[in-house]
Order: sequence, then structure tokens, then C-alpha cells
Amino acid sequence: MEKDVAIVGVGMSKFGELWDKSLRDITLEAGMYAIFDAEVRGKDIDGIVIGNMSAGRFTGQEHLGTLAVDMGGLGNIPAYSVEAACASGGAAVRQAYMAIKSGEHDVMLVLGSEKMSDVNQSEAMNTVSVASDWEWEGMFGATFPALYAFMARRHMMEYGTTEEQLSLVTVKNHKNAQWNPWAQFQRPVPLEVVMNSGLVADPIRVLHSSPVTDGAAGLIMCSAERAKEFTDTPVWIVASEQASDTLALHDRRDITTMDAVVKSTRSALREAGLKIGDIDVFELHDSFTIGEIILTEDIGLIEKGKGGKLVEEGMTEIDGKYPVNPSGGLKARGHPVGATGVAQIVELVLQLRGDAEKRQVDGAEKALAVNIGGTGGTSIVHILGR
Repeated sequence: MEKDVAIVGVGMSKFGELWDKSLRDITLEAGMYAIFDAEVRGKDIDGIVIGNMSAGRFTGQEHLGTLAVDMGGLGNIPAYSVEAACASGGAAVRQAYMAIKSGEHDVMLVLGSEKMSDVNQSEAMNTVSVASDWEWEGMFGATFPALYAFMARRHMMEYGTTEEQLSLVTVKNHKNAQWNPWAQFQRPVPLEVVMNSGLVADPIRVLHSSPVTDGAAGLIMCSAERAKEFTDTPVWIVASEQASDTLALHDRRDITTMDAVVKSTRSALREAGLKIGDIDVFELHDSFTIGEIILTEDIGLIEKGKGGKLVEEGMTEIDGKYPVNPSGGLKARGHPVGATGVAQIVELVLQLRGDAEKRQVDGAEKALAVNIGGTGGTSIVHILGR
């Protein structure tokens, strides 16, 4: 018999260039905050899942599931480590969801973690690039800024999307992040500064791009039967879906559409018995600002080609019709690749609890997160409800 799945605790480390902390430090910090938030005892936790993209290349450490158990002093419980590029955090949440729903586990600690600043900028870029099709893209120098530049330029050509619209996503997300105590960049950025920042891969500029980030995020997830032991206000995972697309961008049906996102969102909405208009707040994967624009279209907030207009008209602001990335998103909260998918869920839990303070979306009852790997080769969608 399938079980309902609740989130009863959340925690995060600070995001940023954390020179004085190790991968071990930030992972432990996020996990302990989640445990304290749920007021769960260590002996109640019967499994751990950790999402991480590439700790071996960034820090030299693998075998992270066991590391997490060891750090937490949690004994001999099972531990699982999952990788799905930038969707590794979302994959960890989904693995725990399925384990609890099936009855295999009752109370699980879910972590996402990445320490990216222990290598130089070039090494970090090369490490992230292995999430593309290395043989056909990365080996020829097609970095992620270049691949997203292809997507952006095609979107501009077909639909008239402008560089100003790409920049307005940055302005919005930095404005939101100033109210997020865990965010890497807690300050607004004027439009003209964004539009005059250096080109990385035309038309993608430095301030259209997510930064190199260290950080970790954690959740306590459990079955409905156990949730009442820890909280009177659980947040429920009402849908969890995953889909895949081609790894290489050049093999896609349409490089301005992430078909995996379209498929996983439709499946999640169907599983939850909801329409996209029923969702009150969104966390969408904006590793580059064109990504947020494309995702607003692919999840069905607006027809294809008009995502730029959505941000231009203020519809994605915290007080807009479709609040997107009140956390500041990957652009301003930061993007420690293995942690991002868990951090999205942390933000949405806070929103649904009414605990997001100055970035709170009024009356939020339903929330949706899209966490993607690469240029959309993996898409993981979660819908949460109060």
C-alpha cells in the first residue's frame, strides 16, 4: 500500500565561496539544521540520500552517502548517493520520495551538496561541462555558456526575445535574493549593470549566468504516519516525476524547448490532479537566464515564445501572477550543482509554511519546482502542497 510523503524539516548552509569550510562541514551543517527543524532524533532516521554531481573532481572525495552517515553519527543505516548532473539534488528528493512511498523507509534525511571553489575557475568549468555530451560537445569546447547561448540566440531569432528580457530575469532574481539569508548575492543589480557586464558567449553575459558556488541543503522526509510525531504543519509532496531528453543539444527536436520538462511537468500535474494555474509559487532552474524564460513556457505558464514578455510585464515577480524564484534562483541564491534541487524544495517548504519573511508569496498553498540536468537532458518536477 502506497504511503503519502511529508517534509517535516528543512535546513541549509550559507551559499557562496566558502573558503573556510569543507564539503564535510557544509553537508553536516545543512543536515543538522534540517534535523533540528524537525526535532527528529537520530535513531528515528532509517536512511539517507545525498545528491552530488562531482565531489571526486571538485574535492577528491567520493562515497558521500557513507560520509554523511558517519558525520551524523547515525550508525549502520542505509545510505545512497545519486548523480544527475545539476539535477542531482532533485534526484535525491525523488529517490527518497519513492523509498518512503513504497514503505521501504519511514524517515529519511535528504541532502544535496557541492563544494566547487576548491578548484580554479577553468577546472570548475571543465568539471561542469562533463554534464553535456562530452564526445560531441565538451571535447570541442562547447561549454554550458556556449550551449545556452545557442538556445538564447535561436529563441531570439524565432520569437523576438531581447537581451533586455534576459537581463530582467537577473534583476528580478537579485532583488528577491536580498531577502534570502542563505543567498550568495544578497544585493539588487540595476538593469544597465547587467546589460553592460562582460560577454561570455554572445548573447550570454556574466550577469546572465549562475556563479560558482559552495553550499548544501537538507530535508527530513517521512511517511504520513510518522509526520505527526514531528510537526502539526507538514508540507506534502503531491507529485514527483522525472523525464529525459537527448544529452547533446544538436540532437533535440527544438533547442528552444526542453521536451523533458514538458513531459515531466504534464505528468506531475496529472499525478497531483492540478492545472498549472493552480500553482501559487515556482522555483525554476535558471542556471542561465534564458533557462528561466524557456521553463516558464515549457511548464505552461505562457505560450511558446512569450516567456520574455512574462518577465518584462512583471508577472514573475513575488507579487505577480506567477511568482518565480522568490529565493533568488540559481542566478542569485547560487548554484552548488548537487545542492540546487534540494535548495529549491527548502524554499518552497518555507513559502508554504508562511516562513519566507520578506520574500513571502501571500497565501501560497501549492508550489512547483523544476530541476534540470545539463541543457535539459534530465528534468525532475516536484509539486508540493500544504
